[in-house]
Amino acid sequence: MPLTIFNWLLAIAPVAIILVLMLGLHWGGSKAGAIGWFLAILIAVLHFGSNARLIAYTQVKAVLLTLDVLYIIWTALLLYHTAEEAGAIRIIGQQLPALTADKLMQGLLLGWLFASFLQGMGGFGVPVAVTAPLLVGLGFNPIQAVIMACIGHGWAVNFGSLATSFNTLMAVTGLPGEVLAPEAAILLGIACLGSGAIVAYVAAGWKGMLRALPGVVILTAIMGTVQYLLATNGMWTIGATGAALTGLAAGVFVARWPLYRNARRDEHVAGIGSAEPEAALADPPDDGKKRSLAVSMSAYAVLVVLAFALSLIKPLAVLMDTVQLNLAFPELATPYWVTPAGPGRSVSIFGHTGATLLYASLIAYVVYSKAGYYEPGALGRILNRVVRGAVNSSLGIAAMVGMAVIMSHTGMTHILARGLSESVGRAAYPVVAPFIGALGAFITGSNNNSNVLFAQLQQQTADLLGLSVPLILAAQTAGGSLGSVLAPAKVIVGCSTVGLGDQEGVVMGRMMLYGLIPVMVVAVLTLVLAFR
Repeated sequence: MPLTIFNWLLAIAPVAIILVLMLGLHWGGSKAGAIGWFLAILIAVLHFGSNARLIAYTQVKAVLLTLDVLYIIWTALLLYHTAEEAGAIRIIGQQLPALTADKLMQGLLLGWLFASFLQGMGGFGVPVAVTAPLLVGLGFNPIQAVIMACIGHGWAVNFGSLATSFNTLMAVTGLPGEVLAPEAAILLGIACLGSGAIVAYVAAGWKGMLRALPGVVILTAIMGTVQYLLATNGMWTIGATGAALTGLAAGVFVARWPLYRNARRDEHVAGIGSAEPEAALADPPDDGKKRSLAVSMSAYAVLVVLAFALSLIKPLAVLMDTVQLNLAFPELATPYWVTPAGPGRSVSIFGHTGATLLYASLIAYVVYSKAGYYEPGALGRILNRVVRGAVNSSLGIAAMVGMAVIMSHTGMTHILARGLSESVGRAAYPVVAPFIGALGAFITGSNNNSNVLFAQLQQQTADLLGLSVPLILAAQTAGGSLGSVLAPAKVIVGCSTVGLGDQEGVVMGRMMLYGLIPVMVVAVLTLVLAFR
């Protein structure tokens, strides 16, 4: 199909309508995604030569891709609520600040390291919702608290939530994790430094940031290295989790350095926000059972052990991958685009990351039950919260995946890629790529959704421009990771937990100011790596 303005406008219309509905009219992802999906089908049939057979096959493919992603999302939420119902999350968050009297280090431990750990284990707005009130309880004002909690975990989004976003990147592009992981880990490892430095600045101003810098650099080097080693050795599902856990352990020792040992209670900048601090989060339920940090961490220890076992014990991995959900698809063609015959996305029923999360959730539930951490009716409350948290996002993901598959199989994505490659050019595109990912995540509220919308577009554009496809895809998912923390939905969640229900606009303004800095760093680094 010739590249004309009319063709390009039709090709971008499904994506554009989602952006307009979500950004301009504040629609949710499920409703906006459904409109985008319907418009993609309409355009595919009326202009790009699709028929009922092609539409049917593309949607079956989309179902397999959706199941692959949702398997992780639902079970990640299950593990989080299993621990949260037991009071484990609260115990971890409350005991960390007791390790140091220095307010700056308390802010880093919670707003950067603990928030990153929560992103590694659960994500989906949990780091902000849990961490912001804890920071307020330490004396940071609510605006500071929300900004610190949001910015602090941005670097951990891609390999967090048991690598949901990264698994989506693999599923949508068809490229293996071994190819995609190295450069994504490098970009996000360096972005980690920006996240920590910004948290320190928001917590304590320029002087505080300079005092924190030696510790931030050391902790970044440790976490970035651990994430890289895990991600590049097939264990990307625990990349952010392992890195953040290591960072928390190292942070305990860093907090005891002479530089941070003495309390500095007057460094946090009250002028960043004017609202009065809210009360700290309530203690876990007083049921007569003293909750220990070791038992509280057991759910995550189990998960790490299972993840390592399935990655390192090859016979076990082969056994668990025996049962696969997969389908073979015929060649699908329109007058303008041909998709060769081949298998769809394989979903391992018992060896999938989602299955690992399910096993960890079941074991954790037994451990917490034996320890007496649950009140009657705990299981029902856990399942109810999982359903409430996952349904809307699941509908949005299903619609957007369906739209993306239709666009790729009809040539619409290729038309968009050609337009971008010819208008931006090879020299400038590496700088643009992270901002495309960030825009997708900002609008949809999710790096996962950004990868669904734009990964194939970035892949084809890189190919047309002769750029490294893994590098441009790394820039896409790194930009999406950092951009997702700026999404209005996450900011609103954070504001609601600290009593800032009428000041979201103020927080958003400051968030954009700070949050785009790491994206710019990734853009410059991508440019350097592209032409090294």
